Amino acid sequence: MHLLIAREACSQPMEALRFKIIMSTLFQTERTKKLIPLYKQFLEEHVYPIELTVVTKPFRQSLPLLKSLREKAKEKRLFAPHLSEHNGGLGLTLVEFAQVSELLGTSPLGHYIFNCNAPDIGNIELMHQFASKELNEKYLKPLQRGEVRSCFAMTEPEFAGSNPIHMATTAVCQGDEYIINGHKWFTTGADGASFTIVMALTDPQNKNPYERASMILVPLDTEGVERVRNISIMGDAGEDYFSHSEMKFTDCRVPVTNRIGDEGKGFALAQARLGPGRIHHCMRWIGICERAFQLMCKRAASRKLDDQRMLGHQQIIQVWIAECRANIQAARLMVLHTAHAMEKDGAKAVKEEISMIKFFVADVLMKVLDKAIQVHGALGITDDTLLSFWYKHERGARIYDGPDEVHKTALAKSILKSYGLEVR
Repeated sequence: MHLLIAREACSQPMEALRFKIIMSTLFQTERTKKLIPLYKQFLEEHVYPIELTVVTKPFRQSLPLLKSLREKAKEKRLFAPHLSEHNGGLGLTLVEFAQVSELLGTSPLGHYIFNCNAPDIGNIELMHQFASKELNEKYLKPLQRGEVRSCFAMTEPEFAGSNPIHMATTAVCQGDEYIINGHKWFTTGADGASFTIVMALTDPQNKNPYERASMILVPLDTEGVERVRNISIMGDAGEDYFSHSEMKFTDCRVPVTNRIGDEGKGFALAQARLGPGRIHHCMRWIGICERAFQLMCKRAASRKLDDQRMLGHQQIIQVWIAECRANIQAARLMVLHTAHAMEKDGAKAVKEEISMIKFFVADVLMKVLDKAIQVHGALGITDDTLLSFWYKHERGARIYDGPDEVHKTALAKSILKSYGLEVR
């Protein structure tokens, strides 16, 4: 069926439009048909007009405005689409939310305004599944309501983040408390957050390296917690939601009851968090790609080279547009297919697909942004468009949550194993 449609699209110009629509609606449901136009209208009326101003000044200056937009999103019943209706959300499935997430990704403020931003969304899922009723009542519910933000402290500057079993942060149990000591960085959004979830060694001598660490919730006003700095990213340290912090924990005491899940199960919980998290990241990246593509095409169609030629008349520009369109479409289908399979069979059954979408979509993202900047010329590297913001802050897409190279080699090893070759 898909092959037939593709052939028709190639041979008949009018069919090309129909092909695009069919592929775009392949995963639609009745709910997404109703919701996506509502989100689109909200973004066009309230978010796109302010986003460039917000991202080019200190973030806290915009908090009153953003809070009012969050309230407006609640009034329109668009807030927290990933949560169940019981918890104040819309009860969307992973595939449905992925499509909403793409649209929200077209603005740097989209996920924040609708309270489905990372790392909060991952922490919400983690706590909902594994935290105690007491922790959920005290910390999860305010997070779900958008009253507070959270962060996740795992990566350490002294160790390669590509191999997370290597860490030095410890949580020593003394009576009914854990005493935490350690050094973390790239703790996204720690500036302004209320609490963090810390990955720390609770059984450092365990023979199984994947059973040495636990996840522990630490309020950021706890004695011994220090936010050393906001790390400068290509010249921009940022603040609040738009920041990544270096953190130190020195004799930091929290109750043992702040542990999330069983002791020694930190890595298992991290894997449970990563599967849906990569779907969320990838669909957000596709949203960025679509917005950058739109900006690129508008520029190509409106920029004069001389009295007779527009930039879009240049064949190389046409090639870039065609390649970007194909890559974005391929990326979207890969991610939605993976989300569908994950819902049906579980994350473990699609671990290869999860690796594929992580490195493939991150690569598409950087290529589309680069071409969009090139089409804009000198304007593309200024802060007069969103392109420079995204290029600066999304270059890490090929590094965080596992660098491209790790995902590629893991995928290749898995494939070769099915051919009888063991690769260490």
